[in-house]
Amino acid sequence: MDANVTSPISIDAQQAQKQSAELTILGAGAWGTALASLVEKNNHTVCLWSRSSEMSLADAVQDAHVILSAVSMKGVPSVAAQLKELNIPPETIIVTATKGLDPETTRTPSQIFHDTFPDNPIVVLSGPNLSKEIDRGLPAATVAASSHPEAAEAVQYLFSSDTFRVYSSPDPLGAELGGTLKNVIAIAVGICEGLDLGSNARSALMTRALPEMIRIGTHLGGQAETFVGLSGLGDMLATCTSVLSRNYRVGYGLAQGKSLDQILEELGSTAEGVNTTNVLVQIANREGIPVPISRQVYHLLNGKITPQEAVEALMERDLKAEACLLT
Repeated sequence: MDANVTSPISIDAQQAQKQSAELTILGAGAWGTALASLVEKNNHTVCLWSRSSEMSLADAVQDAHVILSAVSMKGVPSVAAQLKELNIPPETIIVTATKGLDPETTRTPSQIFHDTFPDNPIVVLSGPNLSKEIDRGLPAATVAASSHPEAAEAVQYLFSSDTFRVYSSPDPLGAELGGTLKNVIAIAVGICEGLDLGSNARSALMTRALPEMIRIGTHLGGQAETFVGLSGLGDMLATCTSVLSRNYRVGYGLAQGKSLDQILEELGSTAEGVNTTNVLVQIANREGIPVPISRQVYHLLNGKITPQEAVEALMERDLKAEACLLT
C-alpha cells in the first residue's frame, strides 16, 4: 500500500469542490447511474460507460481524473485487466463501488484494483446507499475510504451534496468488507421475515450478525471500529430492513418456498450476497473463522436445508455468554 500513500493524484479536494472534474463511471446499472447523477449535480463532467456502450473503454477513460467501477463482482477482474492495457496514468484515482468477493481468488474489488494498479490511489465508496432512494433525492450518507487521504478527500467533495453526505476513512478494506458481508446477513433477515418470525427474532439475528461481521472483517485485515460505522452497521441496517434490497428479497423468497433460480429471474439483476456467501464460507473454512449465521445461509442457498431447519440450527447452538461483540 506504500505506493498508494506517496503517489500524486490528478485532482485534489479543492479542485473537486470548486472546479469541474472529469469522471468516468464503469457500469450503467442502477448504482452506477445513481452515482453519475450525484456527480452531475455538482457540475462535474461524467462519462457513463458499460459493455454495451458504443464508445470504447479507451475513449471513455482517456481524460478521466477519476475512474469509478460500479460493475458487478463477476465483471471486476476483466474490467481491471482491460484498464491495465490502457496505461492509466498513476495519478488517476480509481474508485470501487462494488460489494462482493471474487470466487476465483477470494479477493475484494479494491484488492484486485490495487494489485493491478499498485501506483494509483484506490478509494472504496461504501455505505447504506439504496440506489432507488438516491434517485429520488432522499438524504443518504456514505464513506470514501482509502490509504491515500488526499484521494479520499477528493472523492468526498466530488459526491457530497445537500442530500448526500460523504465521510472519509483510512480503512478501505474494512469499509469494503462491511458492505460485502452485510449482503449475506440481509439474506438471513429476509428468511426471518419470510417465515414471519417476528421483531424479536429479527433484532436478535441482526445483533448477533454484527460480531460475526467484525470477526471475519478483522481477521481479514479490517479495523473493528469500521464495522460499527456507516459502511458496516449502517449498511447492514439499510439492506436488512428494506424491500428495495435484492439480497433481502432473495431470503424472503426462499422462505416463501421459491427456488433460488426463480427468485433471481424475478429480480432481473444481481444479488451479490449469493456469490458472497459461497466465497465467504470458502474463506471461513480455509481460515478457521466461526461463521454460524453465514454458514446456515450457505446451506440454504445450496439446497442442503430448509429455511425452518436453518433457524433451528441457529437456535440449538451451545449456550454461551454474550460477553462482547467479538465472541
